[in-house]
Amino acid sequence: MSEEPKNPVREAILALTAAKGAGKTIAPEDAAKVISPEHFVRVLKDVRAEAVRLHKSGLIAIYRKGKPVEDPDTFKGVYRLGLPA
Repeated sequence: MSEEPKNPVREAILALTAAKGAGKTIAPEDAAKVISPEHFVRVLKDVRAEAVRLHKSGLIAIYRKGKPVEDPDTFKGVYRLGLPA
């Protein structure tokens, strides 16, 4: 059995949302800055892709205007990440 390779984006999202706790959210930029403080904008696409995977697995929720998104594949605009309600 081989171990799953480390995914720094996934680990950053999970660590930051867990640290905030229930009812609090983080900006995607927060996770991107953990990965690459100088060039975090380049990582935002990866953060969004991983957030969608984590949302689908139920580990986190993607929020728009304070409410969980209905379809993680089609939401648009500013979003935040947090623990599921």
